[in-house]
Amino acid sequence: MTYLLLVGALLVIALVIRVVGELVVRRRGERIPLMPTLLASSALVVLTIVFDNAMIAAGLFAYSDAHISGIRIGLAPLEDLAYPLAVAIIAPAVWELACGRRGDVAA
Repeated sequence: MTYLLLVGALLVIALVIRVVGELVVRRRGERIPLMPTLLASSALVVLTIVFDNAMIAAGLFAYSDAHISGIRIGLAPLEDLAYPLAVAIIAPAVWELACGRRGDVAA
């Protein structure tokens, strides 16, 4: 199994959960805001690029060329960016599904 197939499945699952979360929240007359997802995605992708490259350069781990797409950003394979994207996509939906309006921190 290649990393591309694995992260593709992860992103599909994250998107499905996000859509389900959006549908549930819309029934309450609300929406899951998109801008925090975009900002979190951007920050997480930049941090992933920086720290993955640092860890690979330090020799903490390596990837077999047989299991990656071959597209790299520095030393890190492109597939590594799917994990922070999945977290940024899924986290707001999970928060809304788990806490909803009851999740107000100030309450």
